[in-house]
Amino acid sequence: PCRFRLFVKSKKRGTEFGVTPFLLGGYNRICGMEGTEDELLADAFAIVQREGRIEAEKVASELGVEVDRAYALLITLSDWSAVRPYYNPDLGEKPTQRDYPAAFETLRRDANLLTEYDYGHDFEGEGVTEAGAPRVLPNPADQLAEERSNTYLGCGFFKRLAILLAGPLVNVILAFVLVTGSFLSMEFQRPINQPVIGSVVEDSVAAQSGLRANDKVLEVNSVAVSNWEDTRDEIRTACAANEDFDLRIERDGQARTVRVDLPEDKPVEVIGVNPTYEAYRLTLGESIVSAFRYAATVAKTCAQLIVPTQTMKVLDQSSSIVGISVMASEVVSKGLFDVLAFMAAISMSLGFMNLLPIPPLDGGKIVIEVIEALIGRSLSQKARLWISYVGLAFFAFVFVVVVKNDIVRLIFT
Repeated sequence: PCRFRLFVKSKKRGTEFGVTPFLLGGYNRICGMEGTEDELLADAFAIVQREGRIEAEKVASELGVEVDRAYALLITLSDWSAVRPYYNPDLGEKPTQRDYPAAFETLRRDANLLTEYDYGHDFEGEGVTEAGAPRVLPNPADQLAEERSNTYLGCGFFKRLAILLAGPLVNVILAFVLVTGSFLSMEFQRPINQPVIGSVVEDSVAAQSGLRANDKVLEVNSVAVSNWEDTRDEIRTACAANEDFDLRIERDGQARTVRVDLPEDKPVEVIGVNPTYEAYRLTLGESIVSAFRYAATVAKTCAQLIVPTQTMKVLDQSSSIVGISVMASEVVSKGLFDVLAFMAAISMSLGFMNLLPIPPLDGGKIVIEVIEALIGRSLSQKARLWISYVGLAFFAFVFVVVVKNDIVRLIFT
């Protein structure tokens, strides 16, 4: 969130879509996810509707409560999109200021009391009242209950879970599609299961024995072979005996025998020959399976972050926004394919990170929802605050560690 942003507003539902100068990831703010329940909400709502526009101090006076509580009521109503803050230019107030203004006002409503945030509103017909205009409601409590039913608080347990899961799932699904597409477009190399030497390691036992690329192996120590797996196994068996052995090969259409001399001073497991490789591309099914495996690896790594014995190991391998920025600049110079793969990695990591059961992440909110469903009541505001403090402290620790790691890597390595 940032005070300075570029945005457009949906005419159908009043939703704002925009970007801020700080591109640190996406977020959404949903009506009813903030604020607190209070038995005086309906009374405060009725006062604002009656007056059209009123200062928080006057609301406090009418309700006989402290100004802080009146502000809490009005801020909750504003979060429900039942009223809205009024920024008085005569007082130097403006929407980009950090704190709330002195007064709050009504929203524009049609004849059916629908606002710009409600489907089916009609501001062209009769009975429309503008923002800031008073409007006496026949039953403010019933109207507020209707307002609340259209917020996050008004949703049932499973619908709230779906809302909380939607964000991380979009990250994971986007990454999954990108990873699948990446695998489909990549060209892989796989060994051909035939007894033909594809390459010989320089200065290896095989090179010193005179073996060359494209030699076809016919026998290993007088044992006939017909594929690369048999060739590899027989060579390992011969090496394990720690005695020189013969390879019967075919080169340029002629059969010949090559003596493989093993060093006497140390045991040898391989002689330095590689199979012949061929290029191939994954099918759609294989790409999807590979994407699932990649997602499982990322999910496992993210889960290890909250395992005390694994936390520091994961953090030592992680990067902050500093390291990600450096990697992004390097990736951009390589081409579109690498950019998409990098986007997929970041998106999938964000998706699974958001599912960790730590407030204020979505996974933490899901845990709170489950706890409240089990105990049959909402957690107190104090309990929510303490849970949030613990989560924020953990992420402050994570932030410091990964930034330190990035700086050390960038400067000293």
